[in-house]
Amino acid sequence: MKIYNTLILLAAVAVLAACNKPKNAEEKAARNPPVITTAQVQTQTLAITEEAIGTLEGLVDPTVTAEIAARVIKVDVSVGQTVKKGQLIALLDATDSGLARQEAQAEVARIEVLLANQERNVARNQTLVDKNFISKNALDDATAQKNALKQQLQAAKIRVASASSTNAKTRIYSPADGKVEKKIVDSGEYVRAGDPIVQIIGNQKLRAHIPFPENIAVKIKPGQPIKLSTPTSNTIVNTTVKEIKPLIMADNRSVDVIADVQNVQDWQAGASINAELTLNEKTGVLMVPEQSVVLRPAGEVVYVIQNNKAFQRIIQAGERKAGMVEVLNGLEAGLEVAVDGAAYLTDKTPVKTSTQQANVEKNLP
Repeated sequence: MKIYNTLILLAAVAVLAACNKPKNAEEKAARNPPVITTAQVQTQTLAITEEAIGTLEGLVDPTVTAEIAARVIKVDVSVGQTVKKGQLIALLDATDSGLARQEAQAEVARIEVLLANQERNVARNQTLVDKNFISKNALDDATAQKNALKQQLQAAKIRVASASSTNAKTRIYSPADGKVEKKIVDSGEYVRAGDPIVQIIGNQKLRAHIPFPENIAVKIKPGQPIKLSTPTSNTIVNTTVKEIKPLIMADNRSVDVIADVQNVQDWQAGASINAELTLNEKTGVLMVPEQSVVLRPAGEVVYVIQNNKAFQRIIQAGERKAGMVEVLNGLEAGLEVAVDGAAYLTDKTPVKTSTQQANVEKNLP
C-alpha cells in the first residue's frame, strides 16, 4: 500500500511538471525572447564611387646643370637636404671667366681712349674746314674713324657683359624649393656645359595617375570629385579629375585618370596613391546597417520590429558602402529594424531590445 501511494505521488508530480512545461518552441521563445539591437531605416544621400590605386608624379623635379665648362670647387648640398629657391648649390672655378672679363674691360678702356682722341681730331678738322684750310674729305675720314671706334667700343662692352654673365654662372643656385634627390658630381670634378650637378625633387606640384577599369571609362568626366590619400601621409586631399587620357593602356586594359595636387607639404613624388572617385550621387536613398540584411531561402530579408516582435520583410538590396546597404524596395523610412542578432531571427519571433534588457536588469533586486 505504501508503494502504491508513492507511485501515485510520483505520477501527480509528473503531470504537474508536464502542465508547466512549454507546449512548443514558440511558447519557450516567448518566455525567453532573444535580445537584439535595432536601428531606424534612414534616408541618406548615397555617393556612387569607384576606388583604385595609382602613383604620384612630381611636376617640379629639375636637374640642375652646369652652364659653362669649369672645375667644381665645391657642392654645398647633400642627398636628402631641403633647399630653397635661390639657395647656393655649387661653386665652379671662376678663374678663366674672371680673366676673360678683365681682358674685355681693358679693351673697353683702350677703345674709350682712342675714341676720345678721335673726337678731338674731328673737332679740329671741323674748325679747319670752316676756315678752308683743309678739304671736307679729311673731315669725313676723321668722322668715319670716330664712328668705327664707337662700334668697336659697343662690341667691347658686349664682351664685358658676356664675360660677366659667364662669371656669374660659376655660382649655381637652386631653381625651386625641394629636396636633393641625387648628387651627381662632387668637388674637384670637371664639368662641361650641360653636365648635371644635382637633381631636386619638389612637392609643390604633384600629379596623380590613377588607372580605372575600362568598363567605367564612359562614366568618368573632368571635374568629377576625387578623394586622394597616400601611405606616406595622414593628409586627405579632395580634388577633381583634371583630364582622362584618350588611350586605353594595353597592359592592364584601364584608362589613366589624372588629378593634380598642389602645396601638400608631406606628400612625396613617386609614392602610391589611393583614390576614391565619385561617379554619381543619389538623394533620398533608404539605408540600413549591413548586419540587418539576412539571407534566407526567400532571398535577402530584414526583420522589422513592431510590438516586440520581428516581422520578416523581403527586400531588394542595392549599393553597399561604409557598412550600410541601400534598400531599393521592401521598406519605408522610419521603421525600426533588427541589427545585432538579426541573423538568428525568424518571422514573428518575440524579441527584446538591448534597451529593454538593461531596464529589466536595473530593476532586479
